[in-house]
Amino acid sequence: MTESSSKGHRTPGKPHSGVLTYLAGLGFAIVLTLASFWAAGTNAIWEPAVPILLAALAIGQMGVHVVFFFHLSSGPGDTNNLLALIFGVFVVGLVVFGSILIMSNLDANMVPMDKLMKMQR
Repeated sequence: MTESSSKGHRTPGKPHSGVLTYLAGLGFAIVLTLASFWAAGTNAIWEPAVPILLAALAIGQMGVHVVFFFHLSSGPGDTNNLLALIFGVFVVGLVVFGSILIMSNLDANMVPMDKLMKMQR
């Protein structure tokens, strides 16, 4: 058995991530989660700004997961993984936005219930 295979499975071209990296990511994730609960339950923030703050904290949470747990970076070895992640986010956003657009269009073109009841008589 060679020396590299005796150390366990390691991703080629990436340094072995230690426990401290995962603990730092866990710490950041916990802080962002607690900040989200605080922002949702406090009156200290201007009420129309709460959804924007929650969205910013959610994006930060995603960034923490991508960097500390998925180990993606902007390095040359991660170009394909980063492009795949961006494409996946684009496709999910397109499906969600398209679904909302379709449902909004259906709602706008729907016959009101009172007129529908009159049409059935």
